[in-house]
Amino acid sequence: MSRLAEVAKAMVAPGKGILAADESTGTANKRFAPLDIPQNEEMRRKYREMLFTTPGFGEYISGVILYDETIRQNDSRGKPLAQVIAGAGALPGIKLDTGTVALALGGPDEKVTEGLDGLAKRVDEYLKLGAKFAKWRAVIAIDDGIPTHRCIHANAHALARYAAICQAGGLVPIVEPEVLMDGEHSKHSLERSFVIHEWTLKHVFEELASLDVRFEEMVLKPSMVIPGQRSGQKASSREIAEATVTVLRRWVPAAVAGIAFLSGGQGNEEASANLNEINRVARARSAPWPLTFSYGRALQQPAIGAWRGDDANVAAAQTALAQRARMNGLASLGEYSPQLEKQPLLAGAGR
Repeated sequence: MSRLAEVAKAMVAPGKGILAADESTGTANKRFAPLDIPQNEEMRRKYREMLFTTPGFGEYISGVILYDETIRQNDSRGKPLAQVIAGAGALPGIKLDTGTVALALGGPDEKVTEGLDGLAKRVDEYLKLGAKFAKWRAVIAIDDGIPTHRCIHANAHALARYAAICQAGGLVPIVEPEVLMDGEHSKHSLERSFVIHEWTLKHVFEELASLDVRFEEMVLKPSMVIPGQRSGQKASSREIAEATVTVLRRWVPAAVAGIAFLSGGQGNEEASANLNEINRVARARSAPWPLTFSYGRALQQPAIGAWRGDDANVAAAQTALAQRARMNGLASLGEYSPQLEKQPLLAGAGR
């Protein structure tokens, strides 16, 4: 097994998932503002250090996706945060895309992700800063007349170029084609979500194959097949799981190291319940890959709410993070139940 394949396998180790802590400066500040947390670099550093030093961090977290600012920061004792993560038993990673822009000649609200210029040099720099893997996010919106073929193709091709550059430079690529879940009315039903997920994954893997990306050295980070949040439609965890596993089995090669779902705006417990049901369905259908989580808000929200920028709240915030990490670790094994939410961890405990 190659070094990159070993890293990819470790990223989706049984009972573990990935913490997405790669919020941009603007996004981090928006989450701080309602809680009256000062919006500056030092507070963002303190917040991330608080997360990464949670007792038992590596028991349920296999890796952390970092933002450029964070991978260059040190903890309060002068130790690089990437080394803090590694010392906790997790792998440091880095967000490599530079955000989305309007797609030229695309449909309304369609976007393409940028960041390919100079990417090989950035891969080399982040490797030296301690990164073991990387992430690139593409977004696909559902509405009248969209997505278009141009949007799907442009984003699939960019994901493939990024993944190939990462592997050539020594980083495991997380390939993230997110079908957004904020569509309205019948335009974004469960059935339409299924169709667009199929279309997206088909093109993504065609492009990956065309650039000789090695599937055993990558991790897929897809959205779940869910009705649009504003569609007025609801689907059970079982319906979501059945649709999600079906589309993955149709279009994701068995050689892919693993699949780590994004939460995409789901509620904390909702994201755990849906991941759990997906694993149960996948097991019944003998799916070939580990299915775990790569959550941001669905892991962090209780922690930031408990912390509020106050050092006196660090233990409570870390307990909140450990609880959500544990719930999702169990969900990645198909062993989660809502009743477990009523059994909070002791303060400062990992398990």
